[in-house]
Amino acid sequence: MKKRRRWWVLFGLTALCSVAGLFTTTHSGDFSLSETLNGRDYANIAWMITATIFVLMMTPGLAFFYGGMVRAKNVISTMLQSFIVMGVVSVIWVVFGFSLAFGNDIGGFIGNPLDFFMLNNVGCENMNGFDESTIGLAVTSIPLALFALFQMKFAIITPSLITGSFAERVKFSGYVVFMSLWTIFVYCPLAHWTWHPDGFLCQMHVHDFAGGIVVHAASGVAALVGAIFLGKRKNEEGKAANIPFVLLGAALLWLGWFGFNGGSSLAADGTAISAFLNTNTAAATAMITWVFLDCILGRRPSAMGAAIGAVLGLVAITPSAGWVTVGQSMFIAFVTTLICNTAVTYKAKKHLFDDALDVFPTHGLGGIVGTILTGIFTYSYFFPNAESAEISHLKFFLNHVLAVVIVFGYTFIVSFALYWLSNKMVHLRVSAKSERIGLDLSQHHEAYGIEALENHTEIMEEANDK
Repeated sequence: MKKRRRWWVLFGLTALCSVAGLFTTTHSGDFSLSETLNGRDYANIAWMITATIFVLMMTPGLAFFYGGMVRAKNVISTMLQSFIVMGVVSVIWVVFGFSLAFGNDIGGFIGNPLDFFMLNNVGCENMNGFDESTIGLAVTSIPLALFALFQMKFAIITPSLITGSFAERVKFSGYVVFMSLWTIFVYCPLAHWTWHPDGFLCQMHVHDFAGGIVVHAASGVAALVGAIFLGKRKNEEGKAANIPFVLLGAALLWLGWFGFNGGSSLAADGTAISAFLNTNTAAATAMITWVFLDCILGRRPSAMGAAIGAVLGLVAITPSAGWVTVGQSMFIAFVTTLICNTAVTYKAKKHLFDDALDVFPTHGLGGIVGTILTGIFTYSYFFPNAESAEISHLKFFLNHVLAVVIVFGYTFIVSFALYWLSNKMVHLRVSAKSERIGLDLSQHHEAYGIEALENHTEIMEEANDK
């Protein structure tokens, strides 16, 4: 009965959001495009629609990437943790998430949650549903509604990245509660700090092209906290369930990243092309660097290593993709891969914490290193002629380092508080019996693979997690 009560609460919140939508004023007429748009604007719109689709595709790609890495008894549960985010975060973003991230600035820290409540005032008419001078957003070449959709896909994939750290031991209902709170109290503020023109990190000339700190560093730190808070699995030994799933997921992520980075220019322009080229180059460089380094260290070249390396390169170039040269993108990918490969190896030897799928040593550390290197290599892009009187190159670099420290500290503290709160609301960790059976059966009464299906009937009797 208690178990059902928590789902009634979540269902009730969804129903409440649905009813609240009846009181908004934006209607279909607000989505009519002006006849005065020139060809450039229509090109931007077409590209951004495509890029938005690409970014959404990354979340199912991540589901395959993570799902293939875990043991067979946890494949479905791991993939569902990514998939369910597309529903939950989309609703949060529509209700007030977009407004928290991009609404009227409040103290450089957060947006006004009422500005775009239920995406009110967010349409296509006049290319911007709100007066640009009021909200300070330079979104003029595409409709604000399209910008909101594009940013929604970033909000979706970010909490999904965290799931790899506590894979195989988190209760589904607890995960939904935590992920919802984390989106509201961590992701939305970080997006505002960095990407809203009045956010305090943006005001410090901290630049994050597509989410090095907002997406990857933040999710990596939250993953580290989750691994520490939930503790180690009872048994960490086991083979990855499906390596082809990992390769498929990496391929979908690689493809989707062209929208992730290329779309962050918000236009079909040279910056988008540069981001596209640098993204592919960094992924390729990191992939072969990871594989060759494994061989040098006496390990066999592996499909898993190639997939992880490629994704790491995508992470590394994200904060600077549209602003660096192709040669710099190769260097960034190479250096980041050396650091992260070393971190993964060190973690495996020392067993300091059970980050099941190495989210912090790859995504977290990759985002951090990429952001620091952004402070080194992108100054000349923003100040091409000479040392600026506004901010020196050294100060520019140090501000990026400071931003990493601030984001790390804020994310660590708030994430820990949210894990604690979620654990009080819904116990986060599954029982030892459920962990032994596997989350597919104990949490969802589903099974992956022939062997699991054969044992399904026998195990189902003890599969319910009270």
